Amino acid sequence: MTKKIPLKIITHGEFCLTQTPDPCGVVIFGASGDLTHRKIIPALYHLYQNKLLAADFFVLGIARTPKSDESFRSEILKVLADKHKPNIDIDVKLQKEFSQCHYYQSGDYADPLVYQTIKNRLQQIKNNSNQSANIIFYLATPSDLVCEIIQNLAMAQLIQSSDHTPWSHVVIEKPFGHDLESASKLNKAIHQHLSEKQIYKIDHYLGKETVQNILMFRFSNTIFEPLWNRQYIDHIQITAAETLGVEHRAGYYDKAGVLRDMFQNHMLQLLALVAMEPPCRFESDQYRDEKVKLLRAIRPTPLDRLSEFAVRGQYGEGMIDGKKVLSFQDESGVDPHSQTETFAAIKLFIDNWRWEGVPFYLRSGKRLQNFATEIVIQFKNVPHSMFYPMSKEQIAANFLSFRIQPDEGISLAFEAKHPGPKTCMASVNLNFSYQDIFGTKSLPDAYERLLLDCMLNEPILFSRQDMIEFSWGFITPILKAWKDENESLLPLPIYEAGSWGPELAKELIQQDGREWKLS
Repeated sequence: MTKKIPLKIITHGEFCLTQTPDPCGVVIFGASGDLTHRKIIPALYHLYQNKLLAADFFVLGIARTPKSDESFRSEILKVLADKHKPNIDIDVKLQKEFSQCHYYQSGDYADPLVYQTIKNRLQQIKNNSNQSANIIFYLATPSDLVCEIIQNLAMAQLIQSSDHTPWSHVVIEKPFGHDLESASKLNKAIHQHLSEKQIYKIDHYLGKETVQNILMFRFSNTIFEPLWNRQYIDHIQITAAETLGVEHRAGYYDKAGVLRDMFQNHMLQLLALVAMEPPCRFESDQYRDEKVKLLRAIRPTPLDRLSEFAVRGQYGEGMIDGKKVLSFQDESGVDPHSQTETFAAIKLFIDNWRWEGVPFYLRSGKRLQNFATEIVIQFKNVPHSMFYPMSKEQIAANFLSFRIQPDEGISLAFEAKHPGPKTCMASVNLNFSYQDIFGTKSLPDAYERLLLDCMLNEPILFSRQDMIEFSWGFITPILKAWKDENESLLPLPIYEAGSWGPELAKELIQQDGREWKLS
């Protein structure tokens, strides 16, 4: 059992870069949806609360449901009240002030006349309150509506391909396509109306504090980067585990599966951050160029030996937190004969100088034993043991862990001697926790950072077209192979809810003499 040692930080000064964006408005398509209520509105409020929005900021919500500005504002206040229930120091006056910046327009997304109404409404808002002409169009809608909305925005001249001020940005949620071919077609369709600099493809994992800290950790400290290569690192694991089932996303998830939902975006983005080369500067083009180089270097999966490199499964019945839960096929909205994977584990290699021969193990799934997203860097064993009769294999290897959720932090495991006359060795853990060190009860939501960057014309944390296509290029052949297995009526492995997935996932890593681990 690894003993954790709390980390004490002595600060010698802080270097912070903060900017307040130019005035802009946010038009949210899908304003009555779950994403808007859970993420977008609370994130905008926290930016407003921290005085990071311009005074003439506004939101125009668009959805099919008819409602007035006042009813939309009441909805906003309820969202904020529900979000801040545990906090007795709610600033009611500030929330009321924030809600007054919100407007609403109903309409069918497919109707071109609605966009002319939106254009007139925006002009009215700007004229009445001297608002800015800079606009973010946030598409919090199903992905199959993206092209239609962008085409209608272009027809109404609400967007045009230009990088000049006043600007218009379009934020697009995942999934971006469902395979390489569809993602390429979608990119071409969007680029008929927008330049790449105007398109902000959002991956909320990239806005998480610990994810951002990976780069700080690697490239602002001299003690780790010299070890960050095949000579010292045995392997790297990336785990994204959920205890939840599909919840309200059953219809989408049954068509997507975990490989599309998690691997093509979140998992490969985390991989790129851990394994990329240092850019010359922390600037969007150079930074994203290095991520693309890394994604290009991923070795294609040998499809004739697919089971040695990629396994999948679907959750059955089981126990989560002491309660019995349904199988995936019994969930409401799921095809009772569904062959969609809810768990996947992949072993891959990166064909470049730094990582040649180092395996990367990625796993993600629903209804697993614990909720955790973590990256584990496993270093090699010592080359020789001087502590006879203890062999070098008996000395635990060092490992470094980035805990992304729920307990955000970084820890380093190393060997130390127990006090006393005997020579006793034990693993201890040097632990950095955001909550313990900075006294934060909760970290800022990832959407806060990402929305602010969008307002600042800073795309560094957003996915670029070539990133998405190289990610799909790796994932699509595996998806096709699994589809062929389904059509051949090969049984899909079922794992018990509350477990760590199918036995095949254990075998995937154990065949190499390794084990899955979390700190």
